[in-house]
Amino acid sequence: MVVVIRHTSAALSDARLEDVLRTTRASVRSGDLKSAYARFALKGVGRSFFTKWFAAVDDRGPDADRALILDVRVFRSLNALGWSSREAAGVGHWPTGYAVYVSTMHGWARELGVTAEWLEWLLFDRNGRVHDGDER
Repeated sequence: MVVVIRHTSAALSDARLEDVLRTTRASVRSGDLKSAYARFALKGVGRSFFTKWFAAVDDRGPDADRALILDVRVFRSLNALGWSSREAAGVGHWPTGYAVYVSTMHGWARELGVTAEWLEWLLFDRNGRVHDGDER
């Protein structure tokens, strides 16, 4: 718990807080997830948390490839399935990889007849255990 408080305190006291939240919200709402990712920089806040921000502020309609959360559990499941953001994006650039992750998840969701948010939750819940016989 001390680590969480320390990171929260660092983020809330970061002088860039208001500007980062404002500019990344605008980028997300305009559909520019790559720029939002590239611009998000606050002390103590990593990808798992700032992509939650993106998902929370993305108020685009249901036809848009809305922002999704990308945390270590989702990444673990994607990797267990053999998916690599670096390979999918063709570059080792995290902002590009995030944008490709979001569009890939929405594409898979359409093919499966589910929402991308549900698919993301499933990958989160599986936490890398994606094959029959994987231990819980």
